[in-house]
Amino acid sequence: MTPKKVLIIDDEVDLVETIRFPLELEGFRVLAAYNGEEGLSQARNEHPDLILLDLMLPKLDGYKVCRLLKFDERYKHIPIFMLTAKTQEKDKILGKETGADEYFTKPFDIDELIAKIKSNLSI
Repeated sequence: MTPKKVLIIDDEVDLVETIRFPLELEGFRVLAAYNGEEGLSQARNEHPDLILLDLMLPKLDGYKVCRLLKFDERYKHIPIFMLTAKTQEKDKILGKETGADEYFTKPFDIDELIAKIKSNLSI
């Protein structure tokens, strides 16, 4: 069986690696992008099974990336989990309005994140 692809879009290299390692141990193929434009491009080219998306990104913020993917018939089926330091309720509401499937605030529990990813992908 082909491993499920998870795209991490976050400008914090250390965070990307912190998430990448346990996901790879679980058998996922992990892709990474470090700004919004690169993330949007990879999402469109690679068709990942799930996207982990930061909100505060260079070049294109996470809300715009999410909106561009979720309002496009070709990509709207891809689950998007927002991972962000924005903890206010208004940020969570805006995340849901732009199409995010889940909203995790940093710091987050990696085991909980992986469990939610597996659940969402029916693994």
